[in-house]
Amino acid sequence: METLRFLLRRAGGERPGRRSYTIYRNMEGPGGEGAGGLELKVAEGEEQTLAGDMAALVTPGPRDRTKALTYLVLSALLIFTVAFLLGYVALRGSCPSCAGLRGDLLAVVSDEGAAEESPVPGPPLYWADLKEMFQKYLREDSIESTIRWVSEGPHPPGSPRMDALTHKVLESFTSYGLDRAWTDTHYVGLQRPDRVNPNFLHQLDPQGNVLEKLPLEDPEIYCPYSAPGNATGGLVYANYGRQEDFDVLGQQGVNPQGHLVIVRVGQISFAEKVANADAAQARGVLIYPDPWDIPQDLRKAGLSQNRAVYGHVHMGTGDPYTPGFPSFNHTQFPPIQSSGLPRIPAHPISASTAARLLSKLTGLAAPRDWKGRLAEIPYRLGPGDPGFRLHLQVNNVKTSTMISNVFGSFEGRFEPDHYVIIGAQRDSLGPGAAGSGVGTALLLELARTFSAMVRNGFQLRRTLLFASWDAEDFGQVGSTEWLEGYLSMLHLKAVAYISLDSAVLGDDKFHAKTSPLLTSLIENILKQVDSPNRSGQSLYEQVTFPDRRWASEVIQPLAMESSAYPFTAFAGVPAVEFSFVEDARPYPFLHTQDDTYENLNGMLFGRLPAVAKSVAEVVGQLLIRLTHDHLLPLDFGAYGDVLLHRIAELNPYSSELKSRGLTLQWMYSARGDYTRAAEKLRRDIYSSEERDERLNRLHNVRIMRVEFYFLSPYVAATEAPFRHVLHGRGPHTLRALLDHLRLLRAAPGRFDEGRFRRQLALATWTLQGAANALSGEVWDVDINF
Repeated sequence: METLRFLLRRAGGERPGRRSYTIYRNMEGPGGEGAGGLELKVAEGEEQTLAGDMAALVTPGPRDRTKALTYLVLSALLIFTVAFLLGYVALRGSCPSCAGLRGDLLAVVSDEGAAEESPVPGPPLYWADLKEMFQKYLREDSIESTIRWVSEGPHPPGSPRMDALTHKVLESFTSYGLDRAWTDTHYVGLQRPDRVNPNFLHQLDPQGNVLEKLPLEDPEIYCPYSAPGNATGGLVYANYGRQEDFDVLGQQGVNPQGHLVIVRVGQISFAEKVANADAAQARGVLIYPDPWDIPQDLRKAGLSQNRAVYGHVHMGTGDPYTPGFPSFNHTQFPPIQSSGLPRIPAHPISASTAARLLSKLTGLAAPRDWKGRLAEIPYRLGPGDPGFRLHLQVNNVKTSTMISNVFGSFEGRFEPDHYVIIGAQRDSLGPGAAGSGVGTALLLELARTFSAMVRNGFQLRRTLLFASWDAEDFGQVGSTEWLEGYLSMLHLKAVAYISLDSAVLGDDKFHAKTSPLLTSLIENILKQVDSPNRSGQSLYEQVTFPDRRWASEVIQPLAMESSAYPFTAFAGVPAVEFSFVEDARPYPFLHTQDDTYENLNGMLFGRLPAVAKSVAEVVGQLLIRLTHDHLLPLDFGAYGDVLLHRIAELNPYSSELKSRGLTLQWMYSARGDYTRAAEKLRRDIYSSEERDERLNRLHNVRIMRVEFYFLSPYVAATEAPFRHVLHGRGPHTLRALLDHLRLLRAAPGRFDEGRFRRQLALATWTLQGAANALSGEVWDVDINF
C-alpha cells in the first residue's frame, strides 16, 4: 500500500511536504473473530484527498507528461493485481472445502450489521476414525434385548402382534433422529389355512375308506401358496426332490406319475421341490425333516421328531396374484396369477409321520446316498403295495392382507439421490428368533449407531436407507412389492442392497451370498473384523484356509429365498446376504415353532449377542464404505471373469454348434468388449482428479448401473421377472442356454434349433449391450459386430 501511495503522489506531481495516507485494519465485530470487517480511514486535517490525487493523476503537469503516463499504467496494473488477489482470497474463504483457510482471512461486511457466524466443521474423518467411531457406539446389549422382544411369539402379517412390531420399529427410527421415517402400505394376496376346514392327511384302504388319520402337527404350519384341493394315490420317495433325483427314479423305472412323492428338507427350496414334482406329473408333495439333514437329538438341542418345517412353494417372489407389478390399493388388478404357482397340493409333515409312511413302502431300495437317519427305516423307492394309498387335502384360502414396510433414512450430502439400502425381515409364522429377530435387531442397532455417528461429525456422501420388510415368509412379498412399485426410479438411484435375514445360524463358517460386484469389498472388510470366537484372529482368518481360495469358502450364489435375490435378479441392484452357520450341524429350528431366543442362544452356548455383533461390524463397515467413499467401491471388472467362465461352459458343444452354422465367437467378442470397457473406465478413474465432483458422479453412475446392464431387455417383467442373464431364471439366461444345448446329447429330439438360435442371439446382444453401456458415450463404444 505504501508503494501505491508513493506512485500516486509522484504521478500527480505532489510536493514532498504534503502527505496523504490511509489506514487499513482488521475490525472485530460482535460475533468474535472473523465477524468484523475492513475499516478505511483517511487521516484528519489532510488537505489533499484521494480524489484529489486521482484528479492530479488524470491531469498531470506539463513538465513530465511521459512519466505520468508510465505511472498511470503501472498503477492500474497494481490496482488490478491487488483487487484480483483480494477477490480470490474472499472466494476461497467462502468455499466449504477450504474451511481450514478461513481463520487468517479478512471478511468484507456490510455497514448495516455484523456478519452471521458460520458453523465451523470439525476435522476430516478418515477410515480409521470412522471404524473407531462405529465400534464406540455399537452396543451388544441392544441387539440382545431386541431379539428377545421380537421373537416372543409368532407374528404373521396382519396379526395384532405384527401391527405392534410395525409401530415399534417406526417409533425407533423416529426416536433415533433419522432424517425421515415412514411406512409403505400394500394390499397383497396371502394364503392362510382355513380354520373351519383344516388340512388333513389320511391313509385309505383299497375301497377308499379312511384307514388312519395321520397327524399334521400345528394347523399354522403349512406351505403357503400350495394348490388347494386333494391328491390321492400311492407314495414315491424322491430324496430331496431335485431334478437329478427324479432323473434317478426314471433310470430305476419308478414313475411318480399319479402318486404323491415324499421328499426331504434341504438342498433346494420348497418351491423347487414342488415344481420338480409337478413336472414329473406327481399328484402331491409331502416334505419332511430327516435327522440326516436336521439334528433331532433332543439331548443335543435337536428338533423334536413331532415338529414340521414350513416354507412357501411359490416359484418366485412377491405377491403371486400381481406378478411383475405392485399391489397398491389403487391398482386395477388384472385377472392373472404368477406362472410360478404350483398346480399340485403340498404340505409339510414331521419326521415321525414320515417314518410311518416310509416304513410301508416296498419296491427297489433307495441309492445309498438317499438314505437318511430315520430309525429302522429301509428307505425304499415305492410306490409300494397297490392297496397302499394316501389322501392329502389342502384347504388353504387366499386372503387380501394389508402389509406395511417401514423405512428410515439419512440423506447424503453430495449424492442424496443415490441410495445404499439395508433391510431385514420383520414377520414370522413362528417365533422367528433366527428368521426375523436377529435381522430386525441388527437393523435397529445399525440405525441407532449411524445416528450417533452423524451427530458426532460423520457426513454421509450418499443416502442410507433402512427397510423393515413385511410378509417375507411368503416369498419376499414386502421387498418385492416395493421394488415393483418403485422400479422406474430405483434402477437409477439404488447403489446396493444388504440383507440381514438369517444372519446368525451358527458361528463356525461365514457365508456371503452376493453379486460379484461386492466380492472384493467383502474380502477387504473380513480382514478388518475380529473373529467372534477365535481371539487374535480376523474373521477372514477364521473362515479361510491357506490351501483353498477364500471365495470358495465364503462366497455363494444368490438364492431365491433371500430378500437380496429380487434386488439383483429383478431390479438389477448389486446385493449381498451375510450369514454365520455351523460347520458340523445346521441350526435345526429355522422355520419351525421352536425358533426361539432360548434355542438359538443355547446352540451358540450363550454367545448369540456376540456373534450378532460381529455381523453388525461387517455390515457397518460395508455401509461406511458404500456411503462415504468418493468412488463407489464396486468391482465392475469382476463380471469379465464371470462371463469367461460361463461362456466356457458352452465350449464342449462347439462341434455341434459348428455343424449348424453357429459359433460362440460373437459371445466371446461381447465379453472382450466388456473387459476393455472396464479397463478403460478404470484408467479414466485413475487419471481423474479425486475432488472433481462432476467426474466422480459420472463415474459412480456408470459403476452403480453395471448390474442393471445385465437385465435382458427382451423379456417382459410380467412374464419373466428375474431378467438378469446370469442370476435370473427363464429362457433368456445363460443357464437356460446351456441346459438347452445339453439336449443335443441327452435328448436330441427335444432340441429346438430355431428356439436355440433366438436364445443365443438375444443372450449375446444382452452381453454386448452391457459392454456398450459400460463404455459410457456412444462415440466411445468399441464394437466389431
